[in-house]
Amino acid sequence: MILTLFSAPGGIRVAVADGCPNAEVVFARGTGEPVGPGGAGQAFIDSLTAQLPGRTVNVYPVNYPATNDYVNSARAGAGDADAHVQSTVANCPHTKMVLGGYSQGAGVVDMTSHQLPPQIGNHVAAVALFGNPASTYAKQLSDNQIPSIDPAYRPKTIDICLPDDMICADGGNMLAHLGYVPDATNQAATFVAGRL
Repeated sequence: MILTLFSAPGGIRVAVADGCPNAEVVFARGTGEPVGPGGAGQAFIDSLTAQLPGRTVNVYPVNYPATNDYVNSARAGAGDADAHVQSTVANCPHTKMVLGGYSQGAGVVDMTSHQLPPQIGNHVAAVALFGNPASTYAKQLSDNQIPSIDPAYRPKTIDICLPDDMICADGGNMLAHLGYVPDATNQAATFVAGRL
């Protein structure tokens, strides 16, 4: 097998083999982060690929606004992630899909889990969520329009909320929301690697 590394837009390293990859990570960045997988996403991807020597892992950063218009932004992200996962499964049925997101991006993955048809969802091997918007404060920001992850995905999901993170837990502060790298991203990568 020939393995080639090249840079995708935003300087993201992507491993590509002759044909389909062993796994594909579809990651949605947090609000206001530049285009790409974001800080937590890149740390998670780097840790995951380091734990999968000899296997090819492609990365798809969800293409969405990641703006403060939380509901419309997250809906756009869910539409993009849904379309990409379905396309990948159609073209590479043996590739294991990984969904991931940080902050608003975790909400994008929550929405996506409700949109994917069950037969497509069976191709999703694991889900990694960081700072998922579940607090009363976060629900108010999104008019309670972002659901929790679909129950069918819960057994294959690691959903990490740091203590005092005001986005995923009531109380706390925004500083805690910025602390997912490297401990939480490494923990999630280990969980996901075990499912691939």
